Amino acid sequence: MNKTAPARFLALDVFRGLTVCFMIIVNTPGNSATTFAPLLHAQWHGFTPTDLVFPSFLFAVGNAIAFVLPRWETMSNSAVLTKILKRTLIIFLLGYLMYWFPFVKYDGKDFSAFPFSETRVFGVLQRIALCYGIAATMIWWLKPRATYILAVVFLLLYWGILYWFGDPADPLSMQGNAGFYLDRWLVGENHLYHGEGVAFDPEGLLSTMPAVANVVAGFWAGDLVRRKGTSWETLGLLLLAGVAALFIAYCWNGVFPVNKKLWTSSFVVLTVGLGANILGAVIYIADIRKKTGWTSFFTVFGKNPLFIYLLSELIAILLWFFKTPDGTSWYTHLYDLVFSRFGGYIGSFLFALSIMMICWLAGWWLDRRKIYIRV
Repeated sequence: MNKTAPARFLALDVFRGLTVCFMIIVNTPGNSATTFAPLLHAQWHGFTPTDLVFPSFLFAVGNAIAFVLPRWETMSNSAVLTKILKRTLIIFLLGYLMYWFPFVKYDGKDFSAFPFSETRVFGVLQRIALCYGIAATMIWWLKPRATYILAVVFLLLYWGILYWFGDPADPLSMQGNAGFYLDRWLVGENHLYHGEGVAFDPEGLLSTMPAVANVVAGFWAGDLVRRKGTSWETLGLLLLAGVAALFIAYCWNGVFPVNKKLWTSSFVVLTVGLGANILGAVIYIADIRKKTGWTSFFTVFGKNPLFIYLLSELIAILLWFFKTPDGTSWYTHLYDLVFSRFGGYIGSFLFALSIMMICWLAGWWLDRRKIYIRV
């Protein structure tokens, strides 16, 4: 915990805050059956605005690395690597414990132990941890050009692995892709995500490889801003890179479809392009045009992103965990009692906004007291 706020990069805080804000909204709908289409992930191949949230967070992680790199340069190699490893392990452990929490099952009458054998190993925070650890180590040990080349190699290699080692009949199917085979062999089906109705983890180990490129691209953007400032040149380069990435993604999609759950290489390039354009837009409005009145709401999320994300997940977990006397979860009960009165789609959206605002108030309270929780 840190009560002394370091110098902040406004556009980075806003970009990260936008990501966390949207992440909470899409993760906590009152009723998933009546959720507006843009707030749902693509079922398989394809893309929706919701699919941009997670890669944007990784892009922001890369931005942040660019701004801590000068501080690392005053430290020894062992100190930097220890710092990277410690942060990687803590974030991974937080993600794992979050999925295991509250460590017991409750059927409305009795509690029973939640067995370790049924816990999910990989997940959102776990991917953030691994991508951060790999990308930060690359950035520290290699020159920037070598890091960027290696990130491209990861994208091309992942493309080849999926087709070489996947099911010959359909290498991009949910249980026929090489990533599923690796995860099943490594941790077993009981430790994978089952939200799709079958064992398959969209944050599995193999698809972490291309996701590292999202962090590396974010580092490039952050380093550009750090070196050249929020100038017209910076804005032009961000937008040019963003448009180029979008064009490449469009072409690549024809042979390697955009797919968030497989985290395909074309998906990475698409989200990097969109991330660069959005960051450029924030820089233009907030830093170049100096229109900052709207930014304070989002910087609350951006200054304590990990804490606020964890808070939102724990609120949802506990609401699903506790049951009313008739066996209905409090999550569903609150939606039915209050928010369903506004109609299915509007009510579901308002429920998510309510969770988001509760988290915002917690972040606002911390920001008012200059408390910034980091690992």
